Amino acid sequence: MTASPRRFILRAMETVLDSQAIQKLLPHRYPFLLVDRIIELVPRERIVGVQPVSINEPFFQGHFPGAPVMPGVLVVEALAQVGAVLALREIEDRDHKLVLFTGI
Repeated sequence: MTASPRRFILRAMETVLDSQAIQKLLPHRYPFLLVDRIIELVPRERIVGVQPVSINEPFFQGHFPGAPVMPGVLVVEALAQVGAVLALREIEDRDHKLVLFTGI
């Protein structure tokens, strides 16, 4: 028996780390914390983060009217934050470390 698509979607969206757990790892806070939760995490290998974005985000007003696109720099920052969560979970003494994204 095959699981229905709806069941698969709900299962895939289970939270591994919530926003409170993420904020224990990252220094970022609203409005610049761009990851709301982690839904998949394989240590040292893979991580998937989620950030709900609605059409009401202020950047959509000017980027671009009538054809909204999330600015690439924000997508890259969100990627960097999710990557930092993956890295910081593996670093000893992480309370005294700051992960910086220095190149792409």
